[in-house]
Amino acid sequence: MALIPIYWWNKEVRNFQVSQKRFTKQPWANGVVLLGCVVIAMLLANLPWTSQLYHDFLQTDFTFHIKSPSGMVDWVFPRGMTVEKFINDILMVVFFFTVGLEIKREVVCGELSSFRKAILPVIAAFGGVAVPALIYTIVNRGTLAASGWGIPTATDIAFAVGILSILGDKVPVSLKVFLTALAIADDLIAILVVAIFYGGSINLPLLGVALVIILFVALMKFLGEKRIGFYIVPAIAVWFLFYYSGIHATMTGVVIALLIPMEARYNKAKFHRRSRILYEGLLEAENRDDSEFPNGPERHFLRRLSSLTKKTIPPSYRLEHKLNPIVNFGIMPVFALANAGVHISDPSYFNVFHLDPTLGGAGMGIFLGLLLGKPIGITLTSWLAIKCKLGEMPSKASWPMLFAVACLGGIGFTMSIFVDTLSFAGPDIHPAITAHLRDAGKVAVLLGSLCSGVFGSLLISFVAKLGPKKQ
Repeated sequence: MALIPIYWWNKEVRNFQVSQKRFTKQPWANGVVLLGCVVIAMLLANLPWTSQLYHDFLQTDFTFHIKSPSGMVDWVFPRGMTVEKFINDILMVVFFFTVGLEIKREVVCGELSSFRKAILPVIAAFGGVAVPALIYTIVNRGTLAASGWGIPTATDIAFAVGILSILGDKVPVSLKVFLTALAIADDLIAILVVAIFYGGSINLPLLGVALVIILFVALMKFLGEKRIGFYIVPAIAVWFLFYYSGIHATMTGVVIALLIPMEARYNKAKFHRRSRILYEGLLEAENRDDSEFPNGPERHFLRRLSSLTKKTIPPSYRLEHKLNPIVNFGIMPVFALANAGVHISDPSYFNVFHLDPTLGGAGMGIFLGLLLGKPIGITLTSWLAIKCKLGEMPSKASWPMLFAVACLGGIGFTMSIFVDTLSFAGPDIHPAITAHLRDAGKVAVLLGSLCSGVFGSLLISFVAKLGPKKQ
């Protein structure tokens, strides 16, 4: 009888693990988790008994202090690091690394692998960046908020693709592929925007050393090195150098990701030859010993088969496969918890159409950029590309449906909030004003993304009812 509670507990744990695996494999799961973290962060930042604790925790010192026995030498690393900066400058490196791996895969063998496949979503992505930036600049030209033009230019692929999956066959498959490829191209543009426009003052000697290490890694890749371990130490060194040189440290992830080999150590012929030899050895070991499977010799051959299989899968794909669940259900939710918690001390934060002669209208520029600029830019540049015969209309798609799908491009969230955390700082701007503009920007990102998601979903449903059912 004593075993019954243990059996019941084990059964419940197994059922929970199966349900968890099923949930995490759903394309909308990441979006649901992120949305939940946004709600939790807003509650933590605004409830009277958690607000101060939440902000104090994010500003907790996260540096390592190393002192000599005499106490004369005190080495601090990383200088000025807090919990919030650790999340944004270190954990987000892994996020950008995964994004870089995804972009590389799509360019090498995916939706961006040929001119014909890539041209329309890439052109549309540029339009989806340029028009929101233009709208924001028009609203905020000559004000302290002018530097935030990069905030409304990004599309959050997790939310956008998640909503498309929920809508099911209302959207043609070709448009789902179009939006996915567009979001990937959009990520690449956003990465370039962060690297070029949102870094600090550049320390050229340190940057030069970083470039030498990157060239060394590129040479190592060219010579055929495919072991992942040989890329980890240079990646850490480049992160150190980027962090202190003025280039945003998250760019380390992208740069190293683009250098990770996409070629496996063993090709198809070598895999078949070696696996056949190992399988024959496994059968021989089985015939020699009839004890419980696997016996000692069998374990030896199974380990070698496992190693062979691992080395036949490209390192880039292996890393992406391992890191995706960590990023989607670990790093991105933590980022949302740390950055979406805006303390609403003034209800005017929700008035995104407020325009101040000095501070500008960061909220208005972001909100209009996401809700209007994204779909207009994507649709207009797609129309121009198709009319100029640079691209082809996605199959079984109509212009109303393409515009409706383009509205989902206005879901900025992760990248938009990340750019917001880098914006509005400068020697001529008081830290309190910077904090106010960033908080207003985050609220506008959340409202703009929410309205874009709702409006796009309703418009897709409406267009699907008017036209024939898409497959």
